[in-house]
Amino acid sequence: MTAPTARERARAEVMTDLLAAARARLVTEGAAALSLRAVARDLGMASSAVYRYVESRDALLTLLIIEAYDAVGLVAEEAVARAPEDPAAAWLEVARSVRGWALEQPYSFELIYGTPVRGYRAPEDTVLPAVRIWGVIVGLVMRAWSEGTLTSAGPDFDPRGRLAPEVFAFVGIQDPAEVPDDIARSAARSATLFTSLIGAISVELFGHLHRVAGDFPRLFDVTIATAAAGVGLHVELD
Repeated sequence: MTAPTARERARAEVMTDLLAAARARLVTEGAAALSLRAVARDLGMASSAVYRYVESRDALLTLLIIEAYDAVGLVAEEAVARAPEDPAAAWLEVARSVRGWALEQPYSFELIYGTPVRGYRAPEDTVLPAVRIWGVIVGLVMRAWSEGTLTSAGPDFDPRGRLAPEVFAFVGIQDPAEVPDDIARSAARSATLFTSLIGAISVELFGHLHRVAGDFPRLFDVTIATAAAGVGLHVELD
């Protein structure tokens, strides 16, 4: 590898500042109102100069979305790496860690899991970062299945085509068609873990538990454990 040139280093510094200014705009105005002109003004740049670094508002939005997906994916991966060996206990640790990230970075969470920005179409570049967290989720479910501890209360169904190939690729399976039905069914049930996680965080973050929940963290644990039980992961709560 060769060292970056002065020009490359300068460009990287501007991109870092650009993303930081765009993130600040998310906090004050939201994703739908993000504009290159406003970001350029915050950086003291001419609006025309910004186009040397990003070609459009949507391109800037894509960079922020990829950054957020990678951030939550990394949080999940680090959580499972330090979690107990038991897949059910590990899932609770992952869920708590993702909740912690969302509470610290609510505008990043809202950007990727909240209301879509009208008119924006996410490019293929966002797919792999988006399914990164699924690699953790499916990996835990399949680990429990391989250990014989996955006892699902959910219905039987045809699992073919329920999950995209990219999800299986994260756990080392290149051809989902070769996966036995029972394994594929267990992997498909992992969607329950993802949707319950995002839903439990969303109702708290967006104020839907006001005057409903007395202890948000404890109710979150109950929600995660209840949904996980349907998948077959039996989480022990204090």
